[in-house]
Amino acid sequence: MSLSPQPVRRLIALSCAVVSTAGAAWAELALPPAPTDADYREVDRAAAELGQLLFYDPILSGNREVSCGTCHHPRFGTGDGLSLPLGDGGRGLGPDRVADPENPPEQRVPRNAQGLFNLGAHEFTVLFHDGRIEVDPARPGGLRTPLDTDMVSGFDSLLSAQSMFPVLSPDEMAGHYAENEIAAAVRMGRLTGPGGGWDLIARRVAEIPAYAEAFAAVYDDIDTPDQIDFADVSNAIASFIEFEWRSDTAPFDLWRRGEAELSPEAEAGARIFYGWSGCSECHAGPFQTDHGFHATGEVQIGPGKARRFEDHARDPGRFGVTGHAEDLYAFRTPSLRNVALTAPYGHAGAFADLEAYVAAHSGTTPAFDSYEVVRAVLPDLPVDDLRLLASTEDRAAVEAARVDMRPLSGEELRLILAFLDSLTDPVSITGRLGVPESVPSGLAVPK
Repeated sequence: MSLSPQPVRRLIALSCAVVSTAGAAWAELALPPAPTDADYREVDRAAAELGQLLFYDPILSGNREVSCGTCHHPRFGTGDGLSLPLGDGGRGLGPDRVADPENPPEQRVPRNAQGLFNLGAHEFTVLFHDGRIEVDPARPGGLRTPLDTDMVSGFDSLLSAQSMFPVLSPDEMAGHYAENEIAAAVRMGRLTGPGGGWDLIARRVAEIPAYAEAFAAVYDDIDTPDQIDFADVSNAIASFIEFEWRSDTAPFDLWRRGEAELSPEAEAGARIFYGWSGCSECHAGPFQTDHGFHATGEVQIGPGKARRFEDHARDPGRFGVTGHAEDLYAFRTPSLRNVALTAPYGHAGAFADLEAYVAAHSGTTPAFDSYEVVRAVLPDLPVDDLRLLASTEDRAAVEAARVDMRPLSGEELRLILAFLDSLTDPVSITGRLGVPESVPSGLAVPK
């Protein structure tokens, strides 16, 4: 039911009056606490500073053209501003990135580049859209990854293990099979051990004197360059991400600590978000995520995540990890921290606008029915980005798994957007260390 402006104004006034006089009305909404130091791992500043250089250094990519910062840049909310990334074979940064005509990508990266906020918090025990890596004390090394027992050890955290995978992805950082020695190793299935993809990258790093000296200074168990392995590289990168993009000083946090007031609109939006709308059933806790997996009928564009022997364009989501039918088209609940900065939205980045995405996400009918591709940000590439949308069978499969959502009126949507804006942390906009002017390899830093 749509609310007219006058009743909404009365709702806002009533919300503020109740909160300012007693606060009891908020208690029944089970608002999350603001994060504290105890929620995060401790970070060594020197390791973070080393990780900053590695994060922005293209030396980690097969063709020495792409860094972690290419697809996860502070200018774009630690994403890349694109619906689906152009990794290896792209030129430029953010929405201005285009395919390199001399070495065009074979395909878009199939999933949207996720934000990196608060990944140093203890509760982040599962990562990637499909959760394909997660903490599992029963596994060797305490982690479950696609490599299972072949995964190398030595990680300080799950976040460190996560960074091991993009560097070996042909479409992201490794490049394609005949282009460089790392891509060739991946093609032959040599990932671990001497001469494997990770070892080849570590040797590149170790051969640069400034990096060799920095690793020896930061890590007590490293005395010589030959002792540096890629787990050490990934540990430093994880330290940087944890330090740089910890986000716990947004207006909502200050309000929860009693240090500041929220705007009346944001308070009213929080009442809807944590009340009848059901948003907080999935977007729960201090970082607005339950870390679970839900099928919400997301619009999917791009190549999908079919296996090599399949010819459809669907992305099965969590099902691709578990094989359980109930996980079909389910994706991990994203944290909403700094969500106003992290466009485009959805696992395939189908929506460039947050208002349009929330409206579609909470609609009574599948978002496919009203979707227009102009809502995406897709640099030109000679591929079919709309295969799934054009397939009645594929659309029906995704829509059939969709859980029921609770619709919002236009005014309720406006108030929820005001609440979401209160999750924007000024400290996280630029980060704490920032983008370095240069990196030890001498390669171009993405700026």
